[in-house]
Amino acid sequence: MGIFVISEIGINHNGDIELAKQMIQESKNCGADAVKFQKRDIDLVYDKKLLEEYRESPWGKTQRAQKEGLEFNEKEYNEIDKFCKKIDIKWFASAWDLKSLEFLDKFDLDYHKIASAMIVDQDLLREVAKRKKHTFISTGMSNIEDIDKAVKVFKENNCSFELMHCISKYPFDDKLANLNLISELRNKFNCDVGYSGHERGGLAISYAAAALGITSLERHFTLNRTMYGSDQAASIEPKTFKELIGGVRKIEQAMKGDKVKKILDEEIPVAKKLRAHINVKK
Repeated sequence: MGIFVISEIGINHNGDIELAKQMIQESKNCGADAVKFQKRDIDLVYDKKLLEEYRESPWGKTQRAQKEGLEFNEKEYNEIDKFCKKIDIKWFASAWDLKSLEFLDKFDLDYHKIASAMIVDQDLLREVAKRKKHTFISTGMSNIEDIDKAVKVFKENNCSFELMHCISKYPFDDKLANLNLISELRNKFNCDVGYSGHERGGLAISYAAAALGITSLERHFTLNRTMYGSDQAASIEPKTFKELIGGVRKIEQAMKGDKVKKILDEEIPVAKKLRAHINVKK
């Protein structure tokens, strides 16, 4: 299998199930292998005092109103599940707390995702690993010791996983990409490594990651970067996403080969033509 491309819808749907389905369809049209969401119980993830703070949004004037407005309920996730099955695309979500993980158990999902923020939550890691489903582990905001502890949990539970190199700034400047970490993580932990990108515009960094042998690629996806939302600036629109996936598939083909330098069959007629004037000694 080639690079597994994930369209990170996240919370860019802005609590609108019809918009979410449109984003799923566009992701499918672009060639994504899966779409991903984020699931939180806001009373478990956020401090009560923070939730009472002022924050103006389309849903009200508090942090609580904004965060509640971005969460889908069971009815809406059932719609997502049915729609994804209808158009034949995988979906999954990153659970930010144990209650949300139990909620996702209601669906027959093939994958789990550990968000960068949650890589240090050993209780959550253990519960995810017990599910024995292939898990993508983002490594933003972490050091090698944090990653090592997470990897041990998944290995101890015999749960399939891959790390995802990630920089948790939305968006981040190119100079922060540090793509050499992809091979470092692969060699140190003897596992597959993907890339979860939040770079500022352009596709060069994602293309470079593909050339470095990543096994998965995740990018935040939106229909319009001017829409409301903190992740919109680090997201890419359908035209760009389709271009990205097309480029990644070409890179996959270009990186194949036996690493043996020889004259290819396709080169022989060219060699005969361009070397006809040369007396080549055998």
